[in-house]
Amino acid sequence: MAYLAFAEGSTGSHYGAPTPIPAPKQEDASALSPLEWLVVSVARRDRLSSLREPGKLSAALGTLFGPRPNPRLADERLEALRRIAVLSWHYGYVVPSREVTRFLTAGFTPEQYETLVDSIGADRLAQRNERFRR
Repeated sequence: MAYLAFAEGSTGSHYGAPTPIPAPKQEDASALSPLEWLVVSVARRDRLSSLREPGKLSAALGTLFGPRPNPRLADERLEALRRIAVLSWHYGYVVPSREVTRFLTAGFTPEQYETLVDSIGADRLAQRNERFRR
């Protein structure tokens, strides 16, 4: 009986009041997970060419010199995030609408898009100011 009382949340008597279960935290609609921020950070180094399918010339050069590493991600949701992050790192707030649509269709929210682009924009501005100070 003591096990049953403990499992029910009482403290000594199985007739005691149950321990309240904390409510799940409300997630911020604009928040990205640590994994998603890691994808954004890694996308900073990706070239725009990583967004295109390799052409015939690229495939031919790959057979001669060895294939280049493929930066694309296997998870479609994270790949949509990587694509929008690469475009934002290169162009700032000006990205093609089809990429924004792909990002939103992958399950992200407009608030997450704003947070992402604002964060990248702030970092780009800080980099520009840093270069100017030198």
